[in-house]
Amino acid sequence: MPDRTPRRTVITNGHVVTGDPALGTAAGCDVLIEDNLIARVGPDLDHDGAEVLDATDMIVLPGLVDTHKHTWQSAVRHRCTELDLRAYFGEMFGRLGPRYRPEDVYAGTLLGALSALDAGTTTLMDWSHVQNSPEHSDHAIAALRDAGIRAVFGHGWPLVDLPAWIADSSRPHTDDVRRIRRELLADDGALVTLQLAGRGPELSTMDVTAQDLAMARDLGIRTSIHMGCGPEHGAVAAIARMHRAGLLGPDLNFVHCSESSDEEFAMIAGCGASVSLAPQHEQSFPGIGHTPLDRVRAFGIDAGLSSDTETFGAADLFTQLRVGLAAHRSQLAEGRSRFADRLAPFGVHEAFALATRGGADALGLGGQVGSLTPGKRADVVLVRATDANLFPVTDPVAALVSSAHPGNVDTVLVDGVVRKRAGRLVGDVLDRVRALALASHHHLLGA
Repeated sequence: MPDRTPRRTVITNGHVVTGDPALGTAAGCDVLIEDNLIARVGPDLDHDGAEVLDATDMIVLPGLVDTHKHTWQSAVRHRCTELDLRAYFGEMFGRLGPRYRPEDVYAGTLLGALSALDAGTTTLMDWSHVQNSPEHSDHAIAALRDAGIRAVFGHGWPLVDLPAWIADSSRPHTDDVRRIRRELLADDGALVTLQLAGRGPELSTMDVTAQDLAMARDLGIRTSIHMGCGPEHGAVAAIARMHRAGLLGPDLNFVHCSESSDEEFAMIAGCGASVSLAPQHEQSFPGIGHTPLDRVRAFGIDAGLSSDTETFGAADLFTQLRVGLAAHRSQLAEGRSRFADRLAPFGVHEAFALATRGGADALGLGGQVGSLTPGKRADVVLVRATDANLFPVTDPVAALVSSAHPGNVDTVLVDGVVRKRAGRLVGDVLDRVRALALASHHHLLGA
């Protein structure tokens, strides 16, 4: 049989921010996509037989990478904006968690994934700790697939009989993750892949932590664990306990780490693990602690950004970029970091890397996404540079980090497929999810 001609798309005449230090940034530049891969980046590329996306007066950038989002909560947005961390746990896990039906998980996950796409986030780590039944997990995975986003499904624990799962739990992670790996998410090259959303020593015994990690490693999947989220959890010194038990490794991602010790950050760096940061939540959610960007930088740890939960904060990573930039610059300027003397000024280009290449590396996807490097998957975002809040653009990266918002996002491609065009999500899925999310909202909140 003759070789199949690849499907070709050319993005033309954009101000291309590749996110790849070797390729840099170039005005009047094209990006050639063949099937789902970036083939070439450069001026005046041949576009015969290709779909042409005119990026004149637009900034072209790699899709943003969200390393941790409790997407299932999106249908009860803004519910917890006036709560502290302990009250949030009580509301979302204790009171509402057991009320979640599979259809509520589907509605919240689909809504959250679509809002991410709308904001230029093309890769999402869906931290789904609402595994009340196998059907809850299946509905979450279906929602991620229906959204068309690149997603890592993080399989967590049930919110029924909650104390038995999170209070020094002796229960191992539910074995249903094995079924999911075998039947639903066996392909690590697919658009939706699998990781373990683990409890770790802050919520379970060390024996269970070791057992859960052994299962994840046997399945060939990575594990993400919340660590040092508030002084109470920081005092557990869970990372140090895992270090002493020989459990640390490069397949781990730790979320927040606000109250983890400097010694534990050295352990993270030493084993090659990564950190997920949610600056808006860490800086303004009472009880978490400050975003530890200074220590991530000082110890040279791979890190990405996250939108955490829409019950408290925004769905987009532009917000996380700005809060993180402001928080860390203030920390350094006011001498509130023990590491200020060994850290260079924190600039917009380094911040931008957290939302792109850094996030991809933190999720173990650095070889696939995070930059517009030929050979990587074609996850691409076009931002209108003529919008009133961005024009005229002096530095495209500075414009994106300091001023851009979801309304500036014109076009989004995931795996070479256009998911947002001319400022609107493609198809009728947003209209459909509005009805589903509203019904779920009313069910969960009793309105």
